[in-house]
Amino acid sequence: MPLTAPEIAERLGIEEPGSHLEEALTHPSYANEHRGAARDNQRLEFLGDAVLGLCVSELLMDRFPDAREGELSLMRAALVNTEALAEWARLNGVGDVLRLGRGADSAGERQQKNVLADAVEAIVGAAYLDHGIEAARRVAKAIVSAPIDRLASGPPLGRDPKSELQERVQARGGSSPKYRVIESIGPDHSREFVVAVEVDAEALGEGRGRSKKRAEQEAARNALESGHPLATPFSRGDLPAPRYTISDIPESDPASSAPNSATPNSATPNSATPVSVAPPTSPSGAKVEPER
Repeated sequence: MPLTAPEIAERLGIEEPGSHLEEALTHPSYANEHRGAARDNQRLEFLGDAVLGLCVSELLMDRFPDAREGELSLMRAALVNTEALAEWARLNGVGDVLRLGRGADSAGERQQKNVLADAVEAIVGAAYLDHGIEAARRVAKAIVSAPIDRLASGPPLGRDPKSELQERVQARGGSSPKYRVIESIGPDHSREFVVAVEVDAEALGEGRGRSKKRAEQEAARNALESGHPLATPFSRGDLPAPRYTISDIPESDPASSAPNSATPNSATPNSATPVSVAPPTSPSGAKVEPER
């Protein structure tokens, strides 16, 4: 049975839902169909994005006191990216309590990862406005506690998606990936960017984000997961087999340019050195006897 908005608030450690929670769960499509009667969650999403980043940074600083700045940045990106937030939203029934317009609902947007992730950020923003920073910290901890535990017990994180994609593409002979903004959505104060990543004018993936940087990271991540040949991991096993082996290559006399120089089978071993040297020849190809 789907959770209600108050039940979701309780699960997040919020005892009493504030006045902004309903707004946080209101998709722009619903606000467009009920003009003047409801505000959408885009402004709260903008605020919640920043507050969630702050709270998660605090949690990581506390949990990983010896981690370097770069490692902390990678961990934070893994915890608050669109896929991670949408996964938490699905597990906790956030999509079931979203208020969507009829068209968006019938189009299946209720469970789209961008819609769910935006709602999670808006919920954090609502908690901050209604109950202050401590409530926002509790909400952030509820959202990322399980993934942080997995980070602590798992292998170190790799590089960010853009760096990983560039290495894979170039290892397979492609040029550096290019990122292009193909669309910007929403008003200036709550704009969302859609970015495509391309290699030699071929699209590998698209991503959306509140900033161009986040949209580029999301595009790179989607490209890595797309299965495109240029974006798959490269290993030495992908190298073509050599056409020749050492035994296939005949030895030649470096002092002679004759095309029919002797092969190892016809060379006379030199007792002073392990290197085989063919007897010298005349321009006509006849062997030249050394002077006695």
